[in-house]
Amino acid sequence: MHPRPSPIAASLYTLRDMNADVVILHGPHGCCFRTGRLLENDGVRIVTTAMSENDFIFGAGEKLEETLLKVDKMFSPALVGIVGTCASMIIGEDLKEAVQRANIKAKVLTVESHGGFGEGDNTEGAIMVLEAAVKEGIIPPEEAERQIKMLKMATQVEKTRGMAQGEYISPSFGDDKEEVARELLNQIEAGKKVALVLNAKKETSYLFGDILKLPYYMANPENPPIIIANLDEDTGLERIRSHARNIVNELKEDEIQVDFITGGLDEYPETGKSAVQLLKEEKVDLAVIAGVPHALPIEELDLKTIAVTDGPRLVEPLKKLGYDMVVAELDAHAKTLGTDSIVSSDFGETIKKVLKEYKLK
Repeated sequence: MHPRPSPIAASLYTLRDMNADVVILHGPHGCCFRTGRLLENDGVRIVTTAMSENDFIFGAGEKLEETLLKVDKMFSPALVGIVGTCASMIIGEDLKEAVQRANIKAKVLTVESHGGFGEGDNTEGAIMVLEAAVKEGIIPPEEAERQIKMLKMATQVEKTRGMAQGEYISPSFGDDKEEVARELLNQIEAGKKVALVLNAKKETSYLFGDILKLPYYMANPENPPIIIANLDEDTGLERIRSHARNIVNELKEDEIQVDFITGGLDEYPETGKSAVQLLKEEKVDLAVIAGVPHALPIEELDLKTIAVTDGPRLVEPLKKLGYDMVVAELDAHAKTLGTDSIVSSDFGETIKKVLKEYKLK
């Protein structure tokens, strides 16, 4: 009942992951405008055909053709994506016909998406891009199959454990971050076995990875937390692999070692299961799960748990799953688009603040 990301937005993000130079939204200029503006911070040009009322009646194929020609002249792109919107798809616009008429040098992916495509799940838009990319030879079929499997699993996670369960969920900012930070550091100080689990999605890992690099030795130099992370540097598209590489290298510079790798940054629906198995084997007393904590079957564990999420509407579902404490980060995508290094998180800054008290002891 509450607003959620649309297939159109997912199409835009996935074309970004394909390293598209330009994406054309074929629809009104206000459609998905926030996503479009944010993605420009990541180096992709987002433009629109700016459909108006007359276009809803008479069509806007010529506008799309003109936009393609302008894009070609202005940016000399190698790869262009065209994403349909509710307006263009309802009137039955033929995206491919406009591409043929424009006949620009760039490779063009057409994605006939709209806000209610399929069941309206955002992952539907991402799947459409992957299927189009296979047809154009941009990615191999086996890579598309792997990613589509992950996307379908992600949808299932959201519908059964996340904010897509159907009922209205009120937003919440969760538990007091300072209280949560004190609980975490008290456990480390007391010699308890603590695990920091990164189970994050793509570029948001730059925000959630912040808690991995903090000076926990100030609380207890003999008891460093173990680190479990979905930072496989050899899985996914090059852009996604580069995020994992950047984080691992930054941690190494701070002499921090990732103890266990559970998979890639686009495999978060599956890597949560591996993380839970490792938490059992390591006999952990407290675990902090950051990124997509609802993808972990946390109910299988008998230990204290802290969830760090980017969704205020996920706080309530995470509590129902059994997390003892939940904190919410805001604007994870906005803070991480266009970056190639770990960025400060609110929870991380709070932990640093409390750590200063240990330094004074």
